[in-house]
Amino acid sequence: MRPLHRNAIIDAVAHNSSSGQPLSQARNRKDMRGAAEPVETADLGADSWALALTPRLAQFAAVARHEHVTRAAHELGMPQSTLSRAIVRLEDDLGVALFARHGRTLSLTPAGRAFLASTERALLDVERATESVRADTDPTAGKVAFGFLHTMGSETVPGLLRAFRADHPRVRFQLVQNYGEAMIERLRAGDLDLCLTSPVPDYPDLVARRLDEQKLRLVVPDDHPLAARKRVRLAEAAGELFVTLEPGYGLRRITDALCAEAGFTPKVAFEGEEAETLRGLVAAGLGVALLPPPAVPRPGVAELTVTAPRAVREIGVAWMDGHPDTPPVAAFKKFLLGRRGQLIPR
Repeated sequence: MRPLHRNAIIDAVAHNSSSGQPLSQARNRKDMRGAAEPVETADLGADSWALALTPRLAQFAAVARHEHVTRAAHELGMPQSTLSRAIVRLEDDLGVALFARHGRTLSLTPAGRAFLASTERALLDVERATESVRADTDPTAGKVAFGFLHTMGSETVPGLLRAFRADHPRVRFQLVQNYGEAMIERLRAGDLDLCLTSPVPDYPDLVARRLDEQKLRLVVPDDHPLAARKRVRLAEAAGELFVTLEPGYGLRRITDALCAEAGFTPKVAFEGEEAETLRGLVAAGLGVALLPPPAVPRPGVAELTVTAPRAVREIGVAWMDGHPDTPPVAAFKKFLLGRRGQLIPR
């Protein structure tokens, strides 16, 4: 393990004390309805062993590695006398001898060997966490946590990532597909840096920008009386059974609003979570649906242009207001904002 400078250990402890969070905290949120698993954290109160001992762990490990205070002090860049006092104070605090003294050399006691094993693991965890955080903020090779709608996963998002990585080939992405409200909850939880969603959200704690709009089509079975048409008014489907996404999905809200504008409330026969599943239900003759165009034509259905009301969904990018961006997140955000009107493949 590459030795850590004493100040690096102190800085890590200061970060933990001020933020109240460990350097690396795994989150496990399936969606907006799933609670995060409890994460065990260190007690950093005034009488905490972790707070008292952490600044001296790297010092102890260096002395144990060299079995010589002078050589360890040289490695750490500190006076020998200061290091000697720190080791004595560490042993006094623990109430156990960690080293046996043999003139100018030292050797670990059984208690010292046991303590060193735990110390090396703790220092390695701090080193890994520090390197992970620094890597995630590297402007050329950092990480972006990016959320998007399921309906954008087959064509739109892959095209965006390909175009962005042409100029930023080392930036890594953590990709999350979900429905709009779930992604907003993950933004608030800190799990996402930004997300593509629809409708464009309007919340005081978020910043959202409209990027594009996507036409919605009335999808009917290919043997339906309307299937021979190319265009249709939505009111002509007032008597049909609809298959829709579940309540809470943006496309469901848009469907309900468009039907209301057309003068009717849709009779919902089936609710699902995936647009392509709904398309399959339509192909099976189980209803009709308002859906964005598919990436690949689906057999068994006809896709009709809706002439009235104007059937579109707005798509925007959202992020937390006031949240500082890492360089890779800022670069990707600028890239997305530069795609206004060109986000959706035509």
